Amino acid sequence: MYLVKTIGLIFSVIFIWALLTPGAACMKNSSLAAAIRPPQDSSSPAATDTSISGKTDTTILTYLALGDSYTIGQSVAVEDRYPVQVMRLMHTDHPNISSPEIIATTGWTTADLLNALITTPPTLSTLKPAHPYNIVTLLIGVNNQYQGRSQSEYRDQFTSLLRQSITLAGNQASHVVVLSIPDYSVTPFAHGRNTAFIAAQIDSFNLINYKLSQDYQVHYLDITADSRSALNDGSLIAPDGLHFSGKEYAIWAENLEGIIRGILK
Repeated sequence: MYLVKTIGLIFSVIFIWALLTPGAACMKNSSLAAAIRPPQDSSSPAATDTSISGKTDTTILTYLALGDSYTIGQSVAVEDRYPVQVMRLMHTDHPNISSPEIIATTGWTTADLLNALITTPPTLSTLKPAHPYNIVTLLIGVNNQYQGRSQSEYRDQFTSLLRQSITLAGNQASHVVVLSIPDYSVTPFAHGRNTAFIAAQIDSFNLINYKLSQDYQVHYLDITADSRSALNDGSLIAPDGLHFSGKEYAIWAENLEGIIRGILK
């Protein structure tokens, strides 16, 4: 009996020693940190090892948001950006969802976004093997209109962006959502300008991205109509008088949440 206890003690010591050695530490599960440009929102939920219905789920649900000033949330707080808001809404039923990775900068045209995807590619696409994103959203084109870029150029470059978005979603077109271009003609910035012309041009660019979305069988979310509500509601405008507020982005996020929930079923 004494010999059995002694052997058991020896095995216990060996097991504890193995766990404390560097080699054993390498066997622990590593978490995949989601990136965001600019830096990640520290208030975002944890992305891994979440207990759901008594089970441990280590699958990370990832979201890549591509765009311009509307996607990066110019003139609003980080937590008010629509990609961040939609992830916050999703967290109730999907606590293992990561913070969104955002590739967007104020003033970007389709050409700028295409260049950015080459120079600073999305985080998961650089891994070996590359991991697809569960959700990819694309909202781009207002600066093409504002800078007087041609619609033919927009069509060609948006097509390239849409194809890349599908690739980044693991070649699953159903996991890509295109958002229409909002209408800045309703903002104070546009006062004194030909607002009817701006609105008509926004519509014409949206016809292009809508048709391409149909051709490539991706989801399409029309946020243009909602953005035009800002004409009579100043609370939907950001302090800079040009972009939209967190309140307006909340509307986009709620509509986007419904689409994403359908995708993730």
